[in-house]
Amino acid sequence: MKAIFENLLERGEDAVLVTVASAQGSTPRGAGSQLLAGRSGFIAGTIGGGPGEAQALALAAELLEKGQSAVRRLELRHGGELDSVCGGEQTALFQFIPRDSETWKALAREVLARLEARRGGRLVLRAGETPVLLDEGPEGTAWDGERLILPLPRGERVVVFGGGHCALALVPVLRSVGFRVAVFDDRPEFASAERFPEAETVACHAYTDIAAGLELTEEDYAVVMTSGHRHDFEVEEQLLRRTLRYVGVMGSRTKTAYVNGKLREAGVPEEAIRRVHTPIGTAIKAVTPEEIAVSITGELIYERALRREAEGTGEHVCPSHL
Repeated sequence: MKAIFENLLERGEDAVLVTVASAQGSTPRGAGSQLLAGRSGFIAGTIGGGPGEAQALALAAELLEKGQSAVRRLELRHGGELDSVCGGEQTALFQFIPRDSETWKALAREVLARLEARRGGRLVLRAGETPVLLDEGPEGTAWDGERLILPLPRGERVVVFGGGHCALALVPVLRSVGFRVAVFDDRPEFASAERFPEAETVACHAYTDIAAGLELTEEDYAVVMTSGHRHDFEVEEQLLRRTLRYVGVMGSRTKTAYVNGKLREAGVPEEAIRRVHTPIGTAIKAVTPEEIAVSITGELIYERALRREAEGTGEHVCPSHL
């Protein structure tokens, strides 16, 4: 979304904003996905690629010539020049945006400001009408056949405990897929904004008192990769006595067994210990810090998708477009 509204603000040309309002069956992306098209075709964003996006770009070109907005259905069916195995369909809102529209420029500035401040909000779109930005509204994307209400993403936060070489590889990968990132370490040379320029927050404080260095929320994902068993235990004991979205720990089975034993001795409930993802990451036999970063990011993407799906904001993915 950020790239789309940056282009709306900066580019001096007519454009069409395509937003998926609803999706049925197996589709490359679901409700809320967007792309921006101009006279030369694609500008930013995606609704999933493949035949659906090709149809969207062709329709956008027609509407640009007419200077019109519309609601259209994109079908992904077997056969034809743009063959697809998905067999689903997307209903999309095509919003024509004149290059000299001060209303859209003002909206773009406000949307970008909210995204930067993670303030949230609800963008209300209706074909041919002035967009509206609301403070409150439905949690997920809502479509009534004419009006589309689209929540502005706040961005999930991953708190990485430990600023070593694996964290150095992990932080930029997490940022590249839309996670906000905080780094926590007790060593000043490992906890600095210069070392982690992509991180939103870098906290240097004793592992024994996380709350004094960083405020955690129930929405946070925690990744534990400290410099040793003792620090892992100190961090995990605090994390598991509260509610977090996800807790994953890097380490061997021997290390995990040792730390889990210490957690039990400290009175941490067995149910909380079982919730820990360890060894962390998707099983791809990762060895190097860069491979480990990909493995961990893959697992976090999956956990994020499960959460969004459970909250009704997820997407039905057609594997042929991955």
